[in-house]
Amino acid sequence: MIGVSTGGVSALKLLLGALPTDFPVPVMIVTHITPEADDSLAVLLDSICAIRVKEADELELLVPGTVYIAPANYHLLVERNLNLALSTDPPVNFARPSVDVLFESAAQVFGPALIGIILTGAGFDGGKGLAVVKDHGGLVIVQDPVDAEMDSMPKCALQLLKADYVIQLNELPAILISLVQGNA
Repeated sequence: MIGVSTGGVSALKLLLGALPTDFPVPVMIVTHITPEADDSLAVLLDSICAIRVKEADELELLVPGTVYIAPANYHLLVERNLNLALSTDPPVNFARPSVDVLFESAAQVFGPALIGIILTGAGFDGGKGLAVVKDHGGLVIVQDPVDAEMDSMPKCALQLLKADYVIQLNELPAILISLVQGNA
C-alpha cells in the first residue's frame, strides 16, 4: 500500500515504472486528488508502466501484478475476502480518499504480510494508518523527508513510529522488489 499527495505523480512514475509485469502482489494507492478528478492518473501510469495500473472498482477482487488507485471522492478499503470496497464516508484528515482509511483496513486483513509506504505529501494523512500497519506486524517504509518534494506526510509518519526503512525514492523500487520476493 502506498499513500502519497503533493509531488505524487512524479514519485509514482518512478516507483511504478520500475515494477515488472509479473510483480507478485497487488498494490493499492491512495493519492489526494480533487473530488472532480477522473481516472486520468491511472490511465497515464498504465500507459508508461509494465505493471497494470487501474482505478479501483467496488467489489473488485485483488489480483497480483495490478495497481489499484482509489477513485476521486471515495475511500478505498480492503475486505476480508480480498475484495475492494469504496466508501463515501466523511473525509478523514480532510481527505477522501484517505490514506489512513486504506492502511487501517488493509492492516486488519493482511497483518504481517502487509507493506505500508508513505511518500511525498502535504498534511498528516497516513501516519496513524502506518502505525496501525506496524502494530499488526506489517513492514513500514517512509520516504526520507529530505528527498520528498513535500515533506509533511513523511515527517508526520516518522514522528508517530519507527519505520523499518527510511529511504530515498530512487532506492524504493529495488527494495520493494526484494522484499516481495523474500530477498530482503
